[in-house]
This record gives sequence, structure tokens and C-alpha cells, in this order.
Amino acid sequence: MLYLGIDTSNYTTSLALYDSNSETVIHQKKLLPVKEGQLGLRQSDAVFHHTRQLPELAEQLFCGNEYKINAIGVSTRPRNIEGSYMPCFLAGEALAREISAINKIPLYKTSHQVGHILAAAFSAKKIDLLSSQFIAFHVSGGTTDCLLVEPDDENILKISEIGSSKDLKAGQAIDRVGLMLGLKFPCGKELEKLALKSDKEYKIKPVLKGTDCCLSGIENKCAKMLSDNIAHCDIAKFCLDSVCSAVFAMTEEALKIHNKLPVLYAGGVMSDRIIRDKLEKNFDSYFAEPEYSCDNASGVALYAKIMEDRNG
Repeated sequence: MLYLGIDTSNYTTSLALYDSNSETVIHQKKLLPVKEGQLGLRQSDAVFHHTRQLPELAEQLFCGNEYKINAIGVSTRPRNIEGSYMPCFLAGEALAREISAINKIPLYKTSHQVGHILAAAFSAKKIDLLSSQFIAFHVSGGTTDCLLVEPDDENILKISEIGSSKDLKAGQAIDRVGLMLGLKFPCGKELEKLALKSDKEYKIKPVLKGTDCCLSGIENKCAKMLSDNIAHCDIAKFCLDSVCSAVFAMTEEALKIHNKLPVLYAGGVMSDRIIRDKLEKNFDSYFAEPEYSCDNASGVALYAKIMEDRNG
């Protein structure tokens, strides 16, 4: 029983097949091309690149195999909230609707955020989390969200915001500092490699307003460090330690409200080992492996499987 997932975010084109018999996923994904020195793409450019990359990835995923797909899942919006919309998801939705219509198979639409949470739960081997309340973090280039997640009959997951960043998102801060240091966008992996060369241990007091955080100060402080000729590896370490301290503090505040709930960390930023190691040591927490942390269609394929089971 195979389920196809399609996700076309503002970073990555991604296709995945979930095999419910073996409970395994195979996927193909490709970053959207960004010109050197730029922070991301305009939505019109993202749609164009998805349109070009989707056929290539489909050819690689199916690669001569005659797979029989039972249902399709596709991310059509960033979040499951009113008004949530980004044109980049139109490319994936168009392909999903075409395949569904031609093959007369069910199509299930969800949000990019739900896909991230399901992918993280699958990767961490904690699908059982979906049957009760838990806290989830979605930390990426577009979000720094602390969420209360509950089972939902209609959408699998009901997601309520506990806290968020009020200015820069964690991934934006990391990418801006990375470009400042001459790294290529997206900068997360290279910034982590650079930070691991540092022997500095920064004790950072995050800027918190209740359960919300403010991250714009990270960019400003790193710019000042660069002008003061601080070593690039130390600037990188300060940036990642700052993001970590904010997520750490948000987790503490969330657990004051929702005591003893497990915490699932999802999103590309949470693949960083410097951040992950500190959080794992202090909380009852679960993480996706790096390939399931960054934007991917695996959770969307799993969404199709769960929805098809419910409707069957």
C-alpha cells in the first residue's frame, strides 16, 4: 500500500512514497536555486523552479518502477489557520490534483506544518504521540513556533499556538548571519560546521515576552562582533547558542503551562546538533533525523495514509 506525498515549500521541492507494509519512506527532494548573496526567492520564482523540478524528481522517485499509489497527500498552505497562503504550494497542489484525477485515487490536502510534525514523529519512531496531547516546535526559515498539538478527527492534528517569535524567525537569523560570514544560502549546515570549530561557551539571556521570543538582536550582535574582528567560528557559535537559548526558554515556559507533556522538535533548524544536544539533555524530547527535519514530503505522504485509513 503506497501513499504519495508532495511538498513545494519556499526552500525545497519534495516527493515521497510511504509504504505502509514495510513502514518505510523513500523520497526525492531538491533545494530551490538561490543566487549567491540572496536570502531566498520571490514567490513567483519559487513557483517557476518547482514547476521545473517536480518532473525531474518524479522521474527519479519512480525510476521505471510500476508503483500503484493508493492515495496522495499534498501540502497546500503553510499552516492550518484561516488566511494561511503562499503561492509556492500551488505547484505541488496542481501536480497532486492531476495525478488524482487521471488515476482516480483519493487526494488529501494538509498544511506544510502538519507535514513537518508528522515527519518528525515518524522519524523519531513516536507515532504514538499523535493519540494524545504533546508540545511541538516548528523551527525553520519561516517559523519559530511553539505549539500545543492534540488529536483531531477531521485533520488528524489540532494545532494551537503557545508561543512564537515576534520578529525574525530562527532560520532567518541563521541565514542572515551566515551570509554575513560569506556562507551560501541556506546557511544552517555550513554555520554549524563553522561553529563546531569554536571553543567558546556563551551564556545568553534570551529576550522573552511570556512564551514569545524576540530574535532580531542576534543579527545585530553578530554584525557588531564581525566589525570587532571576532573570529567567524565564534560568531557562528554565538548565533546558534542564541537560537538555542531562545528555544530552550520557550520550552521551559510552555512546560510551566502544560506540565509533563512530551516535546517534539521539527523543522530544519532543529537538525543542528549544537541546539539538539542541549535540548535533549534537559527535556523529555524527540527529534527528527536531519533528512526528516528539513522540508520534506514524508509527513504529507503519511498524512494521506492516515486519512485513507480513516475514510476506508
